[in-house]
Amino acid sequence: MTVKIDSYRFKKRRTFAIISHPDAGKTTLTENFLLNGKIIRVPGTIKSRGSGKYAKSDWMKIEKKRGISITTSIIQIEYGKYLINLLDTPGHKDFSEDTYRVLTAVDFCVIVIDASKGIEEQTRKLIRISRMRSIPILIFINKLDRNSRNPIELLDQLEFELKVKCTPIVWPIGCGTSFKGIYHIYTDTVFFCLNKNFLSMYGLDCHSLKMKNINSSVLLNNILGLDIVRELREDLELINSVYVCFNVSLFLKSDLVPVYFGSALKNFGIDFLLKGILNWAPSPTCKKSNIRYVHSNEKNFSGFIFKIQANMDLKHRDRIAFLRIVSGQYKKNMKLYHVRIKKYILISDVFSFIAGDRFILDEAYPGDIIGFHSHKNIKIGDTFTEGEVLKFYDNISNFSPELFRRISLKNSLHKKKLLKGLLQLSEEGTIQVFKLLENNDFILGAIGKLQFDIVVERLRVEYNICVIIYSVQIFLVRWISSKSLEKLSCFKAENKFYLALDICDRLVYLASSKINLKLVQSRYPDIIFSDICDISY
Repeated sequence: MTVKIDSYRFKKRRTFAIISHPDAGKTTLTENFLLNGKIIRVPGTIKSRGSGKYAKSDWMKIEKKRGISITTSIIQIEYGKYLINLLDTPGHKDFSEDTYRVLTAVDFCVIVIDASKGIEEQTRKLIRISRMRSIPILIFINKLDRNSRNPIELLDQLEFELKVKCTPIVWPIGCGTSFKGIYHIYTDTVFFCLNKNFLSMYGLDCHSLKMKNINSSVLLNNILGLDIVRELREDLELINSVYVCFNVSLFLKSDLVPVYFGSALKNFGIDFLLKGILNWAPSPTCKKSNIRYVHSNEKNFSGFIFKIQANMDLKHRDRIAFLRIVSGQYKKNMKLYHVRIKKYILISDVFSFIAGDRFILDEAYPGDIIGFHSHKNIKIGDTFTEGEVLKFYDNISNFSPELFRRISLKNSLHKKKLLKGLLQLSEEGTIQVFKLLENNDFILGAIGKLQFDIVVERLRVEYNICVIIYSVQIFLVRWISSKSLEKLSCFKAENKFYLALDICDRLVYLASSKINLKLVQSRYPDIIFSDICDISY
């Protein structure tokens, strides 16, 4: 019989990621969670360079300089009796690998959609991946204070294009300059996004008004305007006839998606989303290992590494490993079994985080994201237990990059520092690195051009290395393997000028074109050319 821990400790925890297409307002929404949790008093705003005011979750210098999120920020917030573990992910597709890894460590997602743009490319991918993993989703349609698309049209996009079954929890009243507030469908209440002095003219001392307390529509018509009230009532009739009522069990099965509307910039509508997260979203769930399902209420500790971040503290050049606790309780100075290397290691200090700020923890529970100083033996995908041989992370993959550059040093004496920097950045998923067999030069592989700029700048700022990157005639890479060692040796000898090792010393073939790859594949039928490589052990 499995020994269990006190469920209260983890049932009040909520561990989730905020994901979106770039510029949908994801980081601004994160700021408002911090504001509501009283972590900050004034939300930071990403402004032009030199403004000196930045989003709290964009803690890296390069994020502040460029005004974008390039790495996932882990933020722990106490909110009443609840504890929220929030992961603010990069929206830009060039850093999507970081986001995909984060999805393995959370119990549900909040997806932010720009009301004026609708469903964008990166949003489509993230929703599809979340649904493939059966991760419950809450959707926040943002920027209602700007001119936006019709909300019915936005829900139609979700339902017909992405096959997402939606149900609105609140409904917007107007948009852009005519945005007046939102109507909460389940409490039958109007919440005004209007000046208090304006509302006081109608005898209202708060921003909400119960619809059922209105004997006639005169008051509402005066405040909102006759046309807006008529449109609201027509929308509500349509909603009641078309959309199903919210059902918690369907939501937890990822079969129903609650939809919220609001403005993150004005911090309006966020409280309803937060209530939905606290009241309906799942507490830490069980995770599937290679042997069995591990439940959150089990007494024995288990967890896995899903992210590694170098140089969070530039003064000490540290390397932090982030671990999602699956079961049991972490206690200070605990010895944990590192399953891959088959050794117990002492974890003396672990941290919780508010973006770049860290706080020492004496204990932590299922659902918590903890960080600790890492060494070379710790990799993404590693499992830690109290002795049981488990493996949680069986589906982390590197995909073949789409763009390639050769990297060289301005000062050749810094080659050792370059190797260390590239190793650490590749572990984060910032870039993929390949070392040519013939001359040991380094080739960088990326999804988008921005990744190369980030690597050059981070090498300069964090490692004090100046580098130059060049175009290179590589079209794609394929990881090489074979059941026959003899055939593999022959292949390596005959193609050494086109071969390299990835950062984990796995053999790759560098193809100059699709035709080149097809020719090589036809010549060596016993060699396996794979465009995906499993990076877990």
